[in-house]
Amino acid sequence: MARLIGAHMPTSGGFGEAVRKGSEIGCTAVQVFTSSPQQWRAKKITDEMVEDFLAAREETGLDWMISHDSYLINLAATEEDLRKKSMEALIAEMERCSKLRIPYVVSHMGAHKGEGEEKGLKRLTKSTKSVLAETPEDVSLAMETTAGTGSSLGYRFEHLAEVLEGCGWPERLVVCLDTCHVFAAGYDIRTEEGYEAMIEEFGSLVGLERIVCIHANDSLHPFGSRKDRHAHIGEGEIGPEAFRRIVNDPRLAHAPLIVETPDAETMHEVNVRRLTEMLS
Repeated sequence: MARLIGAHMPTSGGFGEAVRKGSEIGCTAVQVFTSSPQQWRAKKITDEMVEDFLAAREETGLDWMISHDSYLINLAATEEDLRKKSMEALIAEMERCSKLRIPYVVSHMGAHKGEGEEKGLKRLTKSTKSVLAETPEDVSLAMETTAGTGSSLGYRFEHLAEVLEGCGWPERLVVCLDTCHVFAAGYDIRTEEGYEAMIEEFGSLVGLERIVCIHANDSLHPFGSRKDRHAHIGEGEIGPEAFRRIVNDPRLAHAPLIVETPDAETMHEVNVRRLTEMLS
């Protein structure tokens, strides 16, 4: 199968238009929001929306889809009300995805908010188990690696392994690896040696087969900055060589690359093309 490369596409014109526009700019995979990432409330998914989305996928032949949940969700929240609200929102997101036949939901899983990583990871694990127990079997939850900004969890591969272990390594708990985030968190993927060390560590702690998606983003901020700001492919602190390694790494060939770079309207096509042209 050819290497799948795509982008996070806006859904302002509807889910079907996100797919059609993605196909027009050269995407072979697409990520969408099924609701506003800055609001708790979500619009109902109608039968017409589902039909148009599925029709667009059939028309274009572009059928690999993933969604990204709300940025408000925090499964490790110290406040019980916020944690409960977060779980309910993530469950609703996964239910929407089931209706839209989107098999994966990417989630920034949580932040400990000053109580420490140990307690935060325990709460995160408990919440994750509950969410998986109450959601459709045809949708998997993809924990996204984070940059470690503030009290965010998931910036070390050990965190992902701990949640997986605590949940019993379920098939429906997978990972989205973000290049900007791992670089900002302290995994130096710029050199071949650093890249191989990252791959080896992830493989031994989590398993490369758990990666279902790679967010391909360069980094605006320096190595180890713990700052999450994306830059265009090859134009940031990571540089082009790391992306060339990733797109040609047979160990990661199963995981589509999704661009989440700035200036979506003008630059997504450019960044998708840059990655595609790196294939050898």
